[in-house]
Amino acid sequence: MTNKTYTEDDLIQLSALQHIIFCERQCALIHIEQLWSENLFTAEGRIMHDKVDTAGQDKRRDIRIEYGVPLRSLRLGLIGKADVVEFHRQGANWHPFPVEYKRGKPKKDNCDKVQLCAQAICLEEMLNCNISEGALFYGTTRRREDVTFDTALRTETEETAKKVHELISAGITPKPEYSKKCKSCSLVQMCMPKTCGKKGKASAYLLKMTES
Repeated sequence: MTNKTYTEDDLIQLSALQHIIFCERQCALIHIEQLWSENLFTAEGRIMHDKVDTAGQDKRRDIRIEYGVPLRSLRLGLIGKADVVEFHRQGANWHPFPVEYKRGKPKKDNCDKVQLCAQAICLEEMLNCNISEGALFYGTTRRREDVTFDTALRTETEETAKKVHELISAGITPKPEYSKKCKSCSLVQMCMPKTCGKKGKASAYLLKMTES
């Protein structure tokens, strides 16, 4: 666990944790070079999040639901917003249970779980409480997947936050490496992994551009 405390000026977007797990270069392009491009996947995801964030409040028996909840952690140096935080009544207290909405389906890596765990850590710091579980809702499967914030996931989340801070602080965008996941990346046209990722290809591409 990190003992460092960040200042308000050091805070980075919580979404960067998911970006760096997906691809370090994508994370750098977004959070260092401030580049962004939308494709079908990101548009559908944005629409889903917008619908959730504008829903306001709701209450169902022993559950109070808050939408678009602001988040911050000075310990991890993160700032962002939770799609939904359910507050479950436990006796006289209301216990927070974060829920993140995703347009697709469960992923093989932990990028969604890390993002959700970071939200829980922010809420713990803000509300001075302990949160053991949350959930991910996937639009493709229309199913909700419970996530336990165990020691392994918390450690991965804290290490990922530290890694993002180091990447942004260094200010260096990693070189591209083409893989299958590049096809779903909205920044693929800006990144040009097939062109710039192979030795000699970048110079040939630039020469071709100057001659045309």
